[in-house]
Amino acid sequence: MAGTVVITEITHRPLQKVKFAWTSAVGGAASATTTEYYTGKIEGLTTVPSAVTAPSDNYSVAITDSDGVDVLMGGGATRDSVNTEHVLSTSLGCVVESKLSLSVTAAGDAKLGTVYVWIR
Repeated sequence: MAGTVVITEITHRPLQKVKFAWTSAVGGAASATTTEYYTGKIEGLTTVPSAVTAPSDNYSVAITDSDGVDVLMGGGATRDSVNTEHVLSTSLGCVVESKLSLSVTAAGDAKLGTVYVWIR
């Protein structure tokens, strides 16, 4: 099982926001794909671990395009289990006319967190 993810997509331009609120399954994974297509520069990534059911330290987040390319350019690796963390656009990639697929790994069983991605 791949856990559960609730996706909130704000597609108004010029800045778009995707929120992935995830719960990991046994094995520590969660995954889902957006319903909308996106094009633009990834302007920011924020990971927020749950204060109640925090993921394991150094869990990882990847967001891939339809070609399987991590548009975060590895920027979602080794996330902290306690602190909210931000990655700025200089370390992130682009997406071109693609749905986005979230993959959370090594989070621990039944853990929670939220991933925010901004696209311009």
